[in-house]
Amino acid sequence: QVQLVESGGGLVQPGGSLRLSCAASRSISSIVSMGWYRQTPGNQRNLVATITSGGESNYADSVNGRFTISRDDAKNTLYLQMNSLKPEDTAVYYCNFVQVGWSGRIDFWGQGTQVTVSS
Repeated sequence: QVQLVESGGGLVQPGGSLRLSCAASRSISSIVSMGWYRQTPGNQRNLVATITSGGESNYADSVNGRFTISRDDAKNTLYLQMNSLKPEDTAVYYCNFVQVGWSGRIDFWGQGTQVTVSS
């Protein structure tokens, strides 16, 4: 069973930065994309950023230009660099790996890490 372990969340002041990490417990074959999502209480989980196996990235309009998604395949790790943080970025952040193989699509999720932006 593959586990995704997130780290790097915490409390930061507006304008500050955080770097989230998501490490897979082992290498996962046939990963087509990785991404970060966030969720606030009572709301659905929303996409923040994704990166494909080919390295193409995509961002939500609200974070474009402030957040950067990256990956280190040798370490089986996904990152999210968050700069110029705003109070509205406060949420639980989840990482996601998408595997597509002979059995179809499988989504792997991290346990979530809290990011709080407040003065």
